[in-house]
Amino acid sequence: MHISFLLHNAYGIGGTIRTTFNLARTLAERHDVEIVSVFRHRDEPAMGAPAGVRLDYLVDLRKKSHGYDGDDERFALPAKVFPRGDGRHKQYSRLTDARLATHLRSTEADVVVGTRPGLNVHITRQTRRGPVRVGQEHLTLAGHGYRLRRELSHRYGMLDAVTTVTEADAHAYRTHLKLPGVRIEAVPNSVPAPLVAPADSSAKWVVAAGRLTKVKQYDLLVEAFAKVVAVRPDWRLRIYGSGDASGNEKDALHALIAELGLHNHVFLMGPANPIEPEWVKGSIAAVTSSHESFGMTIVEAMRSGLPVVSTDCPHGPREIITDGSDGRLVPVGDTGAVADALLGLINDDDLRRTMGAAALESSARFDPGPIAERHEALFTELVSRGSHGRSRGRFHDALHLSRGAVLDGAYSLRHKAASVLRKGQTA
Repeated sequence: MHISFLLHNAYGIGGTIRTTFNLARTLAERHDVEIVSVFRHRDEPAMGAPAGVRLDYLVDLRKKSHGYDGDDERFALPAKVFPRGDGRHKQYSRLTDARLATHLRSTEADVVVGTRPGLNVHITRQTRRGPVRVGQEHLTLAGHGYRLRRELSHRYGMLDAVTTVTEADAHAYRTHLKLPGVRIEAVPNSVPAPLVAPADSSAKWVVAAGRLTKVKQYDLLVEAFAKVVAVRPDWRLRIYGSGDASGNEKDALHALIAELGLHNHVFLMGPANPIEPEWVKGSIAAVTSSHESFGMTIVEAMRSGLPVVSTDCPHGPREIITDGSDGRLVPVGDTGAVADALLGLINDDDLRRTMGAAALESSARFDPGPIAERHEALFTELVSRGSHGRSRGRFHDALHLSRGAVLDGAYSLRHKAASVLRKGQTA
C-alpha cells in the first residue's frame, strides 16, 4: 500500500509528531509511506526523520530559503477550509487551503491519514475520489469546543474511519457523533523500547515530564512532594518540560517551590529530547494531570522500568496502568493521595522494584510493531472493501471539482520537482 500521513508540522516537537513518526517508520518496513507536513520552519526535523519514510512539505516558512512562502499574499488571508474551531486555525490561510487542495487532489496514495481535526476536514473536502480517508484523533472529542464538534459531526461522515487513542474516546465518538458507515477504532499510540538500560529502582528520584501547563497540575505535584519531603527528605523530584509562551506557569512553579522551601528538592529541568535517559535516572514517575488524551509520558516511563503514580483522569491512564500492579491510580486533585502513593513506593524497596518490573513487562504492548499491525489491518480491510468508492464520496468529489478549484500551478511544479529529487536521494 501507498500510505500518506498529513501532519501539521513534522519539523517541530510534540507527541503527535513522535507517534506519527513511530507508526510511519514501522509501516515503511512493508509499505510505501510518506509524511506530508503542511509547514516547514527548519531545515531538519527536530525529532529526526523516520527511516524509510519520504518527508515532504507544502508551505516553506524558512526565511532564508529560496522557496520561502511567507511573502505570498494569500499567506496573510484567513483560511476558509481549515475549521475555525481547531486551535491551530490562526496558522492556516488561503495559501494552505490552496496547497492542501493541490496535494490532496493529486495524491496517488491508497490511504490518506489526517492527524488533527482541521486536516481531517481538509481530507473530507479536498481529497480526490479513490484513496481511503482516515482521520486520527490525538486529543479527545470532549476536549473540542462546540463549534468544532459541530463541524466534525457534519464532515466526518465522509471519512472511511476515525481512530482514537483510547477506548473511552472511541465510545464518545460512537455515542455523540453518530457517523453511520464510518469505522471508529481505538488504537493506542506506540512507544519504542528505549535504547538505554531500564531503571534499577535504586535512585532516590521521582521524575515527571510534560509541558508546564495548567492541565498537568504541577503545582499539585510540588505540594504533594512537600509532604513526601517531610517524611523522606533524602528523595528529590525532577520535572522536565518547556514552559508556555507567557512563562507564567514556570514562574508560578518557581515561586511555589521557594514558598515551600523545596529549592533543594524540586528542580525544573527544562525540555529533554530524548527523554529516555532522564526517565532511567529515576525510580518512580509521577503524573498529576486533570485530563490526558492518552498519556505518552506514562508509557515512556513504564518502558523505562518505572512504576507510575498517576491521577485517574480521563481518558488514558486507566487504560495504561493496572492499579496496584504496575503503578498507582489516585483521585484527580487529591494532594494527599498523590503523596501517600509516592511514599508507599518510596518506603518499600521491594514493592518499587516489583512494580517497576511489571511496568516494563506490561508496557511492551505499546511496542510499534503490534500497534502498526492494527493500523495496517484496518487500512488493508478498507482498501480491499473499496470503502473509498462510496457514492457519497463520488458525489462529494464531483461537487467540489465542478466548482473549478484552480490548482496552485507554480507550487505544483516545484512540489513535483522536489519530490523527484527527494526520491532520487533516498533510492
